[in-house]
Amino acid sequence: MTQQMRDIQLAQARKPPGPSSPNAAKRLYRNLSGKFRVNYTSFDEGSLPGRSEKEKLRKAYLFQSNAALFEAVELQDLERVQELLKQYSPEELDLNTPNSEGLLPLDIAIMTNNAPIARMLLQAGAKESPHFMSLESRALHLATLVREAEQRVNEFTAQVANETPNTDCSEKEKQLKSWEWRYRLYKRMKAGFEHACAPDPPANVHLSVASSSSVQVTFGEPLSINSAVVTKYKVEWSCSPTFSPPLGEVVIDKLRNLHFTIQGLMSGTAYYVQVSAYNMKGWGPPQTSVPPFAIPSNWREYDGRAPRRRGQAEALDHLLSQVKTVHQHCVCHESCKNQPQSRKHSVSKSLKHLFHPGSKFLKTLKRGLYLTSIFYKDDNILVTHEDQIPVVEIDDTYSCLLMQDFLWFTKVACMWDEILWLRQCLTVSQSSCSCVLQTRFKMLLAISQMQGLLGIQDLGQVFFEPIKDKQGNILIVTLKEVKTNQTFESVRWVPLSKLQTSRKSVSSPEEPTSLDMLLMTMQDKLAYHQRSSQALAPGLYLAYLKLCSAVDQIRVLVPEQLPNILCHVKIRTNPNISREEWEWLQNLANLEEPSPTEPESETSQNLLYQELQGAIKELVNLVNIPLREAKDFRLYSQEVLDFGGQVSFLLLLPPSDDVCTAPGQNSPYTPRSGFLTLPLQIFELVHFFTYDREFISQYCQVSALLELESLLSQQSLREAFSDAELSTAKQRHQQVQDYIQQMEEIWREMRWMMDALQHARYKQPSCGVPLTWFLNESSGAMKEKTQSTSSHLDYLPSPTPSPETSRKLNSADSHGISDEEGSSEVFLATDSDYDSSRAQSPKELDLVYSSGPECCGRKIARTLRDSAPDVLQSHELKAPPLLPEEPRPPPELYDSDFVLPSRQIELLRITEKRQAYCVRTSSLDFPKPLFQVTRKSCPGSVDSSPTETRTTGQCSLLRLDTGSAFSPEHSQAVESSEPVFRTRSAEWTHTFQEPPELGHIANRGKKPGSATLRVCPQYETGLSNETSVKLHITTKMSAEEVVKLVVLEMNEVSRNVLGNVDAFCYSEDQLDHFGLVFVSDNTEQWLPDDFLPLSLHNAWPEGRFYVRIKETSPLLFQYGPATTV
Repeated sequence: MTQQMRDIQLAQARKPPGPSSPNAAKRLYRNLSGKFRVNYTSFDEGSLPGRSEKEKLRKAYLFQSNAALFEAVELQDLERVQELLKQYSPEELDLNTPNSEGLLPLDIAIMTNNAPIARMLLQAGAKESPHFMSLESRALHLATLVREAEQRVNEFTAQVANETPNTDCSEKEKQLKSWEWRYRLYKRMKAGFEHACAPDPPANVHLSVASSSSVQVTFGEPLSINSAVVTKYKVEWSCSPTFSPPLGEVVIDKLRNLHFTIQGLMSGTAYYVQVSAYNMKGWGPPQTSVPPFAIPSNWREYDGRAPRRRGQAEALDHLLSQVKTVHQHCVCHESCKNQPQSRKHSVSKSLKHLFHPGSKFLKTLKRGLYLTSIFYKDDNILVTHEDQIPVVEIDDTYSCLLMQDFLWFTKVACMWDEILWLRQCLTVSQSSCSCVLQTRFKMLLAISQMQGLLGIQDLGQVFFEPIKDKQGNILIVTLKEVKTNQTFESVRWVPLSKLQTSRKSVSSPEEPTSLDMLLMTMQDKLAYHQRSSQALAPGLYLAYLKLCSAVDQIRVLVPEQLPNILCHVKIRTNPNISREEWEWLQNLANLEEPSPTEPESETSQNLLYQELQGAIKELVNLVNIPLREAKDFRLYSQEVLDFGGQVSFLLLLPPSDDVCTAPGQNSPYTPRSGFLTLPLQIFELVHFFTYDREFISQYCQVSALLELESLLSQQSLREAFSDAELSTAKQRHQQVQDYIQQMEEIWREMRWMMDALQHARYKQPSCGVPLTWFLNESSGAMKEKTQSTSSHLDYLPSPTPSPETSRKLNSADSHGISDEEGSSEVFLATDSDYDSSRAQSPKELDLVYSSGPECCGRKIARTLRDSAPDVLQSHELKAPPLLPEEPRPPPELYDSDFVLPSRQIELLRITEKRQAYCVRTSSLDFPKPLFQVTRKSCPGSVDSSPTETRTTGQCSLLRLDTGSAFSPEHSQAVESSEPVFRTRSAEWTHTFQEPPELGHIANRGKKPGSATLRVCPQYETGLSNETSVKLHITTKMSAEEVVKLVVLEMNEVSRNVLGNVDAFCYSEDQLDHFGLVFVSDNTEQWLPDDFLPLSLHNAWPEGRFYVRIKETSPLLFQYGPATTV
C-alpha cells in the first residue's frame, strides 16, 4: 500500500497542480526543484531585491518543511523524520502547529502506534493536539475525519464512474486513490485509538536523596504501553504513605530524561513519592518508589561537619592584596594592567631589547634550561619562519631542574599577565643574589621574551614534567589550544605531521634531543592537555587511591583519558550521600568483624550496597587487581569528597602498607595500559584547575609571590649590615613567614589528598570499611585462580627513565651480575639518605620527616627498596596464606617472588652509594597489619627451571631475602624493640615427630620431595639484620650443607654490596664454626650437622631457621653474634 501511494505521488509530481486536495501542499513542495532549495541557503543580502522577499521565501520554505514532516510521519519514514529533526529546530518545523485536519505529527504517530517515530518526536519536544482534551473529543474528531474521507471517496468514485476517459478523468482517478489512502489512514488511527488501553505503571521507580532540601525520583517506561506510546508522566509526593493529603505533583511532558528533582523540602522529614504514566487513553495506575520514602539530608549532618570550601578563595584574595601593598613602588603593575593589549606588546618588546638586544628564537639547543610554547589548532602547530618550535633560553648553566623550581614555574602560569610586575619586584643585584633567585629571575625573563616574540601573553598550561635528553638539555613545555583566528608575530601555522617528518630527517635517532623527544610525543602531550581540563559528568564515583615513589617525588596513579582525577568508576548519577547511607557506612567501619547480613531490602542502604558491590568489582577489574587480594582493601570512611557540588567521590584504599609502592617493586609483566603517574603536587594543581579554578588560581598567585618574597627577605637578611638594616630585614622576613603560614593553613584545609593519605596509612581497623563485607563468597566473584599472569598495579613501574638512564642501565646489565647470578635475588632493607631540602615544599614538611639510622624488624619478606625522602612507607610483601577451604592450585612453574636481575643491579648500585637510613613518616608510622600480595615471576626466567642452579648438591635454587615471618605472633615479636632469640640452651638432639604442615617450609610446585626453606644469617655480614636466604632443599640435604650454602652466598653478596673483597667474608675452613639453629616459641635448638631440616616438613609452623657462630668458636669474640648496621 505504501509503495502504491509513493508511485502515485511521483506521478503527481510530474504534472501541474490540479484541484485542491489534502496533498496540494505536499505536491507544491515536491515540485520545488533541488536547485532552488540548495540556492536558498546561499542567498545573501545583496542577491535579493529586498528583505521582505527574502523573508517571504524563508517562510514558504519552512512551510514546505512542515509539510514534509507530516508526509514523513504519515508514510512512517523514520529516516526522513530523523533527518528533518536534525536539520531544523522545532520552531522552524512548527512541530506543535496543527495541520488543516487539526492533527499534530505526534498525534498521527501515536494513533498509528508508531513507537519509534513517536519517541523521537517526544524527545524533540512534540506535544499532542490541544483539541483532544478528553477521550470523547478524540473519538469524535477521528470519527469526523473518517466520515469526511469516506464522503470524498464516494464523490470521486461517482465522478470517475460517470465520466468518459480523458485527461481530467485520469486526474480524478489519482485524487480518488489519494483519498482512499487517507481514508484507510484515518480508519487505522481510529482503530488504534479504540484498541489502546491506559499504560501500566512506570518501571524502576527509584527514589534517592539529592540534598538536604530535595529528593530525586528516576523512572523508566512501563513494561507494557498497551498499544499506545506514553506521552507524559505525573510525579506526586506526600508525607503520608496513602498520599492523603498530597503535598504536590508535577506533570513531565519533556521526556529527554526520565527523572525529576523535588525541591524545597524540609530536612529530616520523610517524603513518599509515586509516579504514573499517561497515553491517549488516560492515566495509568501509580507506582510507588523504591525505597517507599526518602528523608532529605546530607552526609555532613551525621557529625555536623562543615564543607571544605568555605571562603578560602576570598581569604587568598585578601592575602594577595596585603602582599602587593608592600610593592606599591612597583607602579608598573597597575599601569600595565590598565594599558591596551597593543601597548603591552610594545612594553614587552622594549624590555626584551633592553635585556637581550639580539634575542630571538633558538634553532639548536646547548646544555641548559629552555622554555618552549606549543600553540595548536586542530592538526596545526605554530612554528617560526624557520619551521622550528618556538624555544627561548632560560639558563645555559642550569644542569638540573629541581622539582621546587618547576613547581614554582607551574604556579606562575596562573599569572601570565603579571610577569612584568614580578620582574620589577626582583630588584636585587644579580651578582650577589642566591642561585635560586637568579634562576627565578631568568625564568621570568624567558617568559617575557617568549611573550614578546609571539605577541601574546597567555602561554597556556605547563606540561606536568620537563623533557630531558642525554646532552643535558631540559625543556619546559607550555601548551595552549587556539580556537579563534588569533594573530601571532614572527610565527606561522604548519601541519604537525609535516613538522614531525622534516624534523625526523635531520635528527639523530640514536641520541634524540629534547626537541626530538617533544616532537615524537607531541600527540600524547596534546591529548593530555585536552583531557586534563575535562570534568566528569555529575554523579557519585568510586576512585582508587594508589601512589608510587620516585627518586625525589611521590606520583599518583591516574587514567590517561582523564588525568585530573584518580582511577574511577561511576556508582550512580546522584552525587549526594544521605545521612542514613553515611551512618550505615560508619557502622560497617566500626564493626570488629564483617557481618554476612545484608541491609534490609527496599531501603536506600540496600540500594547503595548493591551499587557499591558492582562498582567495586568493576574498579578492581579496571586497575587489574585480583578480587582475592581486593578483600584486604578498604573504603575511605572519613569523608565524601565533593568536587564542584555535582561530582562526589568515595575512595578505595589499598592496605595501609601498600598505599605507596617503593621504587624497587616492579612487576615483571607490562602493566595494563591506559594509566600514567603524575607528581603529587602537579596532580593537585591539575585537579583543582578543573574543579575549582577560582581557588587554585588565587592560591598559585599567592604561593608564587610569597616564595619570591621569602627568597628576597632571606637575601635582605644576608645583606643587612647595620643594626637598622638588620632589624628591618628581620621584621620583613617575619611578616613574610606569617603570610606563608596563613597560606599554608588555607591550602591544608583544601588538600583532601593529604587527609586521605593520612588515614590510608593508618593501620587500625576503624580507618575504613573492609571490602570483605562487599565481596562475599556466594557472589562467585572470589572463584579465581591464584596463579594469574595478569599484571598487578601494586607493582607500579617507576617513572619512565630518560634515554640516558635507560642506556646506563642497559650497559650495566652487560657487565654486571650475570643473569644466572641474578636469579639469587637480593632483598636488602636499606633506605636512602637523600638531601631533599630543596625538593620538598613547605606544605610537605609536616608529612615527611627523616629519622636517624634504624633497623626495624618486618613481618614478612620485603623487596629491596630505594626510598625517597617523601616516601610514605616501605612496601612489604606478604606470602599468601594457605586456605584450607580452597583446593591447592596447580604447581607454579616459576618463583612468585622473582625480581628482574637488571632491577637488582640498579638497586645494588644505589645501595652501594648510600647509608642505611630509614626515612620514615613519623606521623603515619603505625603497627602494620597483615595483608596479602601475590607476586608473579616471568615465565622462562631462571626461577622457572628448578634444575638450573649455580650451586652443586641438592639445592635447586638459592635466594636472598629480608625479614621473614611465619605467623603474626612471631612477627610481632620480631618488631619489638628488645632483640629476641638471644637465649642459649643445650643442643637439640632428640627426634622430631610429624605434626601438621609447617608454615615456613612450603611446597610450591617444586620437585617431589623438595620444599622452600628461608634461613636468616645472624652473624656479622655488613648487611641489615633482616637479610635472609631462601633455599629450595630436598629431603637429603643436611644442616651442614644448608650452613655452607648460606655462608658462601652471604660472602658473595657482601662483596657485591660493600665493594670490599675481604670484608665480612668467611673462608671454607671457617664453616665448622657455624651452626643451624631452629627457634620456636622463643626456644632455641641447635641442630646437629647431619640433621635433615626437611624432616620438619609437618612440624612447628611458628619456627624459624638461623645460621649463627657457635658459642665456643673464637669467631664469636671477633665478629659478635649478629649483624649490626
